[in-house]
Amino acid sequence: MSADAFAQSLLKVLRAHPSGVSEFELIQQLEATGQPGFETGCLRDKLILFQTHFFLFHSLYQLRDRLWAEQEARLDISALRIQLLPLDAQAGADMAEHDPLREYYLDIANLEQTGEQDVEALLTQFWARFISNDKRQEALAELELSDPVDWPTIKQQYRRLAMQHHPDRGGDEERLQAINAAMEMLARDSRRQ
Repeated sequence: MSADAFAQSLLKVLRAHPSGVSEFELIQQLEATGQPGFETGCLRDKLILFQTHFFLFHSLYQLRDRLWAEQEARLDISALRIQLLPLDAQAGADMAEHDPLREYYLDIANLEQTGEQDVEALLTQFWARFISNDKRQEALAELELSDPVDWPTIKQQYRRLAMQHHPDRGGDEERLQAINAAMEMLARDSRRQ
């Protein structure tokens, strides 16, 4: 199947879902229509999953560029939602911004040079960031905060809670230990960034 024919298949699915689709839903739709490369089982093996994902996003970014150049539509792309939208003033500003993901997916060498070990490393990095973010949210909740929050606010809230719950001031030692543990986790996290 030619790139243009595949782009038309993508447009057909996207137009059928005006509120957008997730990457997974889009792959399922392409699988249901018998698109080559999206056969049953394309999501079971890690390397094939990566290749399917890469090919899809490569095609989506090409389609986005074409739609923009022809002033036909705006295509928002993320793993959570892919949506075809009418052009608006914001579209021009978005397209003018540097987009490292676009550059990555349009460089086909990234697909050709990524092997099974590379995919394993990417997945390991993803899950480490995911778990780290989950722990960050738990630590912030312990300090009665939530993102977005800056470091000075975190420190100020930590001091306030530490004083409030300090046993010498009639507070609870276990709560103070939880507050200290949360602050230590957030401090480690901020040093890594």
